[in-house]
Amino acid sequence: MTITAAADGSALGNPGPAGWAWYVDDSCWRAGGWPHGTNNQGELMAVLDLFRSTAHLPEEHLRILCDSQYVINCVTKWMPGWKRKGWRKADGKPVLNLELLREIDQELIGRSYEFEWVKGHAGHDLNEAADLRARAVATAFQNGTEPQPGPGFAGQNDPVTSELRPMALLSEADLFSTDEEPDLLSTVVEEPDLFSVLESDPVQADPIQALQECDRALLHADPSEAAILLAEDFEEIGSTGRFISRDAVLADSGSLPVVTLEPLSANLDQDLAVLHYRVAGSAGTAVQTSLWRRSTGQWRLQLRQTTPELD
Repeated sequence: MTITAAADGSALGNPGPAGWAWYVDDSCWRAGGWPHGTNNQGELMAVLDLFRSTAHLPEEHLRILCDSQYVINCVTKWMPGWKRKGWRKADGKPVLNLELLREIDQELIGRSYEFEWVKGHAGHDLNEAADLRARAVATAFQNGTEPQPGPGFAGQNDPVTSELRPMALLSEADLFSTDEEPDLLSTVVEEPDLFSVLESDPVQADPIQALQECDRALLHADPSEAAILLAEDFEEIGSTGRFISRDAVLADSGSLPVVTLEPLSANLDQDLAVLHYRVAGSAGTAVQTSLWRRSTGQWRLQLRQTTPELD
């Protein structure tokens, strides 16, 4: 038998009041959240709680529908490498959301599972149901009301979720509970939401300036960060005219040569933006074109092309 469930997270403000939920049907779902967290933390917690809630059925195959490429890649691609490096990324920095990822890693032992990406906010029944419940919890925390936890899974062992808090929720007392006084600036880290500056409200952000910042961020982003910004069908045309796939770009993320981007021009037409830069590095100068497309409220890089400048 296969258990099919959607898992989703929501954060109002990102970070802000946050919720998570998994959903099988109207009689089998569960939700929770925190007064302050991020969307990615909610997505991860939904997956973790789904594994915990079905732990009494270890022989059943679990099919998880998820609209977060970050979560899918964390669990199915990047965790083994992070573990080998002591839970550190390619640049040596600590992995974000470490506590949640470690707990998920433990729950995977002995389980049969698969992840399937579904497009968010696109009318998928299970995804929409999970999103609705996750957002309802986030809204409840925002309004100071009691969130609805849902009926859970029939026969489940009661999962302990209240003790598992994102790093952003740790209090000062928590931080100083060890013998060594930690560096607060390096310990309390808000998860970077690379879309938080790209809200459609022009009062909140200049889209062109925000996209330029994202282009710069991609110069030194690790794979987990770059995956958030690159469209699923992203392609790159390198300086030699060769097409480079999304997977190849992600594989090289975090180890690219040091270059600078000088904005040259930019054009914005509703959900499409074309940005031009002069790229300068040890190999010389080139012109980079970035094509960004907005879908379901989020900007993602569709195409990037680099053309060497003639001497």
